Amino acid sequence: MVRKPAKMYRAISKRAYTRREYMGGVPGSKIVQFDMGNPKQQFPVEISILAEEACQIQNKALEAARMTVNRKLLKEIGRMNYHFKLRTFPHQVLRENKQATGAGADRVSEGMRMAFGKAVGTAARVQERQKVMTVYTTENYVEKAKIALNSAGYKLPTPTRIVVKANTINA
Repeated sequence: MVRKPAKMYRAISKRAYTRREYMGGVPGSKIVQFDMGNPKQQFPVEISILAEEACQIQNKALEAARMTVNRKLLKEIGRMNYHFKLRTFPHQVLRENKQATGAGADRVSEGMRMAFGKAVGTAARVQERQKVMTVYTTENYVEKAKIALNSAGYKLPTPTRIVVKANTINA
């Protein structure tokens, strides 16, 4: 079975499809953690990565971006000097109508008749200018955190922007 390219699932085209109790066999999320670093400490600076366009981000892309940011922050800053938070969750269930391929498949396949599709993965629906990830840290490490978030932006299917602001409450 050929995997479909990720760009097929990027656009928000249909209604939200999230009710897992009515469908069987939804693959689990690949995201391991949502809070990393030192979540107990209050940090004065908040650096966030924003999605410039509304889209769907597959859980594989979110996990790849999360791993990139966390690895760079651990290496450059140290575990106790930041709190990294993933702010989106992949609720949207992605479906695919699998077609039979090969010799004689035209007689086996029913084509598009009753093409509902089976669950093949999950994605997070992100609105325009929504925060996807946030790093809380001190003023000393702002540049290193921006570099880490910038490298994660390349793994997301939308143009991104990094926003730095003073943090009043670590939420």
